[in-house]
Amino acid sequence: MNREAICDRLAQQVITLMTTCKHSQASVPDVTLIFADRPCARTPVMYQQGIVILFSGRKTGYLGDTVFHYDPTRYLMLTVPLPFECETFATSEEPLAGIVLRVNSLKLQDLLMDIGDDSSFQPQPTSSGIHSADLTEEMLCAAERLLDVMCDPRDARVLGPQLVREILYYVLLGPCGGALLAMVSRQTQFSQIARALRRIESHYADSLSIELLASEVNMSVSAFHHNFKAVTSTSPLQYLKSYRLHQARTLMLHEGLKASAAAMRVGYESASQFSREFKRYFGVTPGEEMLRVRQAV
Repeated sequence: MNREAICDRLAQQVITLMTTCKHSQASVPDVTLIFADRPCARTPVMYQQGIVILFSGRKTGYLGDTVFHYDPTRYLMLTVPLPFECETFATSEEPLAGIVLRVNSLKLQDLLMDIGDDSSFQPQPTSSGIHSADLTEEMLCAAERLLDVMCDPRDARVLGPQLVREILYYVLLGPCGGALLAMVSRQTQFSQIARALRRIESHYADSLSIELLASEVNMSVSAFHHNFKAVTSTSPLQYLKSYRLHQARTLMLHEGLKASAAAMRVGYESASQFSREFKRYFGVTPGEEMLRVRQAV
């Protein structure tokens, strides 16, 4: 079976698992299935850290001046939570179907310990938080076996974690290996920025100044700005604003909060300022965005 045929089969398997075996989505830790059967224009999104592997359909991401593509030939990897803009190409005839693997730092450290002090394993260090690379035959084969075991709860529970580990191993050996390694490295500029991002993630509604964030990771304000942008391709203030807006959107969508209540929950003191910044960022008002999302369901 050629690669295209394998991807077609895996895409159909994702659709089957999502429609008839919904228990499977929770049967393998750190694995989520994704599916879309309609296109989505370029729009702001917030992705958590993880590896996205597509078997059909394609996406284009825009982060600052960087444009990256992921499809059945290339996977996407984020090593920090990142807001960026994304365009989805999918139809009912050629849907978008794939998997997302969350990178568990403890399991990654365990894998690195097993690799040990191997002179042939020398990933190139990197500071960026987002990467796209070729999906290798080894990764595709492991993903194929992962989807196969997800058809049975016991197989998924027993064999699934080892197949996730196998995919991480192949990523470590490839061009994104240095980025994965940076996730668990200590006292690097990447790890310092990652610590600041975790602070934002857990305290985004607080009054967070750039001076405070910089001091907490032992950097000057200018060095913090420089290294933050190297990792996220945006400024600390813009990142914080984007994060708050995405969290507010989630609150309105999933908890039914009105815009004014969501604004207060994420740290805005002025509902009118929130509405202005929401429209500037998403291109529509909060009310229009909620209506659009509900009509799309």
